[in-house]
Amino acid sequence: MAAGKDKGNESAPEPKKEAKVGREESHNCCGCRFPLLIALLQLSLGVSVTVLSFIMAASCPSLLPRDTPYWAGICVSAVAVLGLILLCLPYQPDEKTMCQFVLKLLYFLLSALGLIICVTAVAFAAYHHSYITKFTCHMATDWCQCTMDSSDPLSRTFQYQNVSDCDSITGTMKLFVLLQMALNLLLALVCLASCFVMWKDRYQVFYVGQWFPGPAPNVARQQKV
Repeated sequence: MAAGKDKGNESAPEPKKEAKVGREESHNCCGCRFPLLIALLQLSLGVSVTVLSFIMAASCPSLLPRDTPYWAGICVSAVAVLGLILLCLPYQPDEKTMCQFVLKLLYFLLSALGLIICVTAVAFAAYHHSYITKFTCHMATDWCQCTMDSSDPLSRTFQYQNVSDCDSITGTMKLFVLLQMALNLLLALVCLASCFVMWKDRYQVFYVGQWFPGPAPNVARQQKV
């Protein structure tokens, strides 16, 4: 009887062990350990912004660096590579390893920086688009000269060198600027989502109020919101 009793006691903890294994396996999926979709979106959008910027620079070499925001695409692409590296790390609850904690913090800070850079790129593109719509252009040898107000002799003049005709500025370049606005805005939203996900991953539950001591220290309660 004693042997049977001991045998029954040994088999009792098995459900608890299976539950623990199930919880550990639940963290091994890509979505639980790190949002793979966000990192892939950052990489694809960052590469798209960079490629479009170099196409703009090749079609009109006189464009300023602020009008070809390859710097925004390269920055966010590097952040996405860091996110994919985080995806390959083994899961450690509560960031028990210093390497994982540092990489997560670095990814959060770089995503926040990428958000600021993308918003800046959107602002530059919107400013560029606002005065392209008001241009009055005429061709002179191998460059296109555009003015904001042709009736005002003191109006600001813009010169675009090494272009075939002015239609490439008022038409094609205007389309490129609109695409830059859309891509950088999407990229900013993805960076914002990555910051939120990393913040939520670190701080899942929020507590406010005071501790209410119970009859025993282990039964302390906390007000949740």
